Amino acid sequence: MISTKKHIHQLAALLLKKGITDVVISPGSRNAPMIHTFHGITGFNCRNVVDERSAAYFALGLSLAKQKPVAIVCTSGTATLNYAPAIAEAFYQNIPLIVLTADRPDYWIDQLESQCIRQEGIYRNFVKKEVNLPLGESEKELWFAARQISECLNLAVSGTPAPVHFNIPLEEPLHQLIDAELPEIKDIEIASAKPKVSETELSGLAEIVGQSKKIMVLAGQLNPNPALEKALAAFVVKTGAVVLHEYLSNLHDEHFVASIDALMAAILEENTTDYNPDLLITLGGQFVSKSLKQFLRKNKPAKHWHLSLGTEHFDTYQSLTKVIQTEAPDFFESLAEQKIQASSDYLKLWKSKENRVNQLRDEFVAKAEFSDLKAFELIGKNIPENSVVHLGNSSPVRYALIHSRVKQAEYYSNRGTAGIDGCVSTAVGFASESDKINTVIVGDLSFFYDSNALWNKYIGENLRIIVIHNGGGNIFSMIKGPGETPAFQEHFFTQNAHKAEGLAKAFSLEYFSASNESELTRALQEFYLPGQKAAVLEVFTDAEVNVSVFRELFRKVKG
Repeated sequence: MISTKKHIHQLAALLLKKGITDVVISPGSRNAPMIHTFHGITGFNCRNVVDERSAAYFALGLSLAKQKPVAIVCTSGTATLNYAPAIAEAFYQNIPLIVLTADRPDYWIDQLESQCIRQEGIYRNFVKKEVNLPLGESEKELWFAARQISECLNLAVSGTPAPVHFNIPLEEPLHQLIDAELPEIKDIEIASAKPKVSETELSGLAEIVGQSKKIMVLAGQLNPNPALEKALAAFVVKTGAVVLHEYLSNLHDEHFVASIDALMAAILEENTTDYNPDLLITLGGQFVSKSLKQFLRKNKPAKHWHLSLGTEHFDTYQSLTKVIQTEAPDFFESLAEQKIQASSDYLKLWKSKENRVNQLRDEFVAKAEFSDLKAFELIGKNIPENSVVHLGNSSPVRYALIHSRVKQAEYYSNRGTAGIDGCVSTAVGFASESDKINTVIVGDLSFFYDSNALWNKYIGENLRIIVIHNGGGNIFSMIKGPGETPAFQEHFFTQNAHKAEGLAKAFSLEYFSASNESELTRALQEFYLPGQKAAVLEVFTDAEVNVSVFRELFRKVKG
């Protein structure tokens, strides 16, 4: 049984033709025609998440895991506003969410009607395209709507992927059903065309690469891409380029340089001239490291090329000279095949410094008292190889990137907007589609903020949640500024005395806790035992000790 609404028939039929079959639904009344239709058609895989904010982040994680678009469906009114944080995150991470919001007919807008707000254009800054479907069902209106639906769905995945929004006004009755199949709707396709750098242009780029003694490649946040890793490794061998990345780039090659924050702290204490690049090549999303940005803004390369299918002009380091519309693996593979004279001096300089900094880090952490820094070392050593690690924002992502990576692990984090509001929901959505152990590491405020992430039936036995409970927003103690102000304790640090145990039990998750090194070592061993079901591990640390240890580490590597 499906709804009688013809626009919903067309929407469902075209979603199926585009291969978009995963739908995350939040219950409501105005969206009932969509719920009935998606539920009534065998081809859709529908999930139900009550909290719209959590639902959208859940869908974001699911889309990341499946590497395909996911649709989200909500009712009218403030439900639509609750989608906004995840849509913004998806926009800046290039994740193609298909946003379907039910609406009242336009004649009820601003007329004291229930669950009725101005929804048209509500996400205009964070979607690639938005469509307001017509209310009427005449032949011309249906033709017009079908064309708009095809165009919008095509745009979601073409070029640089991004969310798209369908606002769908629906008139009562909302629950009339018919026993029917979806109609055959014409699907307008986009022919795939792969941008390629011309031979003439490539020859000119290769000449510049050959003349550059110090080549730096910055690989920002990326999904796992073995073809890119292979091409980058070949480029390094051919040119002696330095590839700087953080674990969120999901690159593993030992010739690449990953210890960014600690490394930059050490380099900035020296004469940086030897480390300054002549040629900078960037790809992917954001970097976490602020010191890296400061270094490159202060020491601008003569040339900066950014690789982008969508031709975005990302001038993060205020040195952009060329945007190259190309697939990154093809670009580096093509350059590696050119006649280029290699020099490994620049790479040796960076790798030597990284090895020394990592040695100093390991020596310091081995002797450090129990703290967030120490806890992250122990956690990293116990997370199983070949698993998935989700890093919460604020201090967790920074601590995790200081230590050695988990072998063969995939790393994810909501770094598009770097908010704390949906870290757990995103991990839960990802884990629901993953056959690997998924560990999400968040601070105590992040966990409580997003606790509705646990309010669904898709929590699998592969989910592990580690809550670093340092009593509040410890990030504000680590950065310069807030800690020295009168408002710090109440309005920045925001002291938190609540424990995660009650929430874990409320949602039927196993609960572990640790307050020192030996307790954490024992808890982690049990936490990751084969057969262990979904669980929460709460690690209690002292905020003042955390700050002291963190700052001392950076004094150590600078020395």
